[in-house]
Parts: sequence; structure tokens; C-alpha cells
Amino acid sequence: MADEHPLVQLARKTIDLYVHEHRRLRPDEAPPGISDARAGAFVTLHTASTGQLRGCIGTIQPVEASIVHEVINNAISAATQDPRFPPVSPGELHDLTIEVSVLHPPEPIESVDDLDPAVYGVIVQQGWRRGLLLPDIEGIDTAETQVRYARMKAGIAPHADVTLQRFQVDKYV
Repeated sequence: MADEHPLVQLARKTIDLYVHEHRRLRPDEAPPGISDARAGAFVTLHTASTGQLRGCIGTIQPVEASIVHEVINNAISAATQDPRFPPVSPGELHDLTIEVSVLHPPEPIESVDDLDPAVYGVIVQQGWRRGLLLPDIEGIDTAETQVRYARMKAGIAPHADVTLQRFQVDKYV
């Protein structure tokens, strides 16, 4: 849609092409106005008519050559590989809202007192287990709730020792 940010247009175009034609969008087909910077990025899908989460996949650190590559890969994964949902069907495409969150580098923190769930996302880690929650999620109003959900996503016990990191995002809709 014309009023969407170019990164959201990129994600939408990628998902539409992949769902309809099973073809990956080439980076040179990306909308104009996207930098070639590298960053981690999450693509979040919601069903517009219900507001329900429909998929969310991303990378904490950049793993691709540019943000364009990162969004293309994560858009396809959010639409087709989120284990919580079946793949998006062609009939759902008109009812999807798409957000792209570009992550700033995470920084270590000492405790939940250093979090504000409206401003910061959180990464909770214990050994190889790691859970992430983006900032500004509806229903996540306290740092304790944010950390609890991140622990659950990672399969980390409620009172186990963990390391915490926080990060900010630039969110595009």
C-alpha cells in the first residue's frame, strides 16, 4: 500500500509473491528508499479483522548482507515458517497487517529495573536457551511480565538465573 513505509512495502510484496508464486523477491525488486545498512529485523503479521498475531520471525543481529535481504527472508519465514501457525494462504493476504521492527544493537542490563516494556525489547538467556520479546506489545505492561513471557518462549524456568539484554527498535507499519 502506498502509505506504508518502504520496509513494510518490501515485506508485503515479498509475502504476496512467495504465497502466490512460491518465488523469492529479488533485492533489486525492492521498493526505493531503503538503505543498504545491516541490522537485525523482525517481521510481525496480524490478522487485520481480528487483531490476532499471525506470525512473527526475525533476527537479533544481522545475518544477511543488507536490511533488504534481512526483511525478505524474515517476511517469508513469518508467513510460512512460524511454528505457531499454518502458512499464510492467498485468501488471507488482503487481511494482513505487517510491522517491520529494525533492532538496535542489544546491551546488557543488570536487572528488570533497567527495562521499560514500552521502550525496550528484552532478551533473556540461560546457556543456549534464549527468548526475545519486542517492545510495545499490547498486554505487556510491566518489565516483570515482559521477562516472564521471554522466559516462557525460551523454555527457561521462572526462577532460573539468566542474563538480560535490552534493545530498542525502529518500528514501521
